[in-house]
Amino acid sequence: MYKNTPIAEGLFTWPSKEPALLGSRCQQCNIAEFPQKPSCPACGSVDVQVEELPRKGTLWTWTIQGFMPKKPYLSDETPETFTPYGVGYIELPGAVCVESRLLENSPEKLKIGMEMELVVETFRHDESGNPVMSFAFKAVE
Repeated sequence: MYKNTPIAEGLFTWPSKEPALLGSRCQQCNIAEFPQKPSCPACGSVDVQVEELPRKGTLWTWTIQGFMPKKPYLSDETPETFTPYGVGYIELPGAVCVESRLLENSPEKLKIGMEMELVVETFRHDESGNPVMSFAFKAVE
């Protein structure tokens, strides 16, 4: 039996029917960060709390990754099976802009300002064949 594991601990709630990214918010100056940090990069306070970030946001900017990234990128893809993918910044209201892989890779279907929603999907498989889960954003339908 295979076990789904997150690509890194503390990035998102998992398992969850409605996953959320986990960020941190400074209790002194109210700055939010993703991924979560032990201290505030703005004021230096260590009075930060982990919080679930909004699941939906707007596409702030994007591009298409047209070539396979170099190491330490680790996926199931090979240069022969690589498929270009979208990469964008998603502005999460009241929180932060998050850089993320996009499920859409067609430039004709990506528009700055479109509403996006967080998803958790299999990114690759580990040495034992277990799915390794990561986050991405897709257009809200």
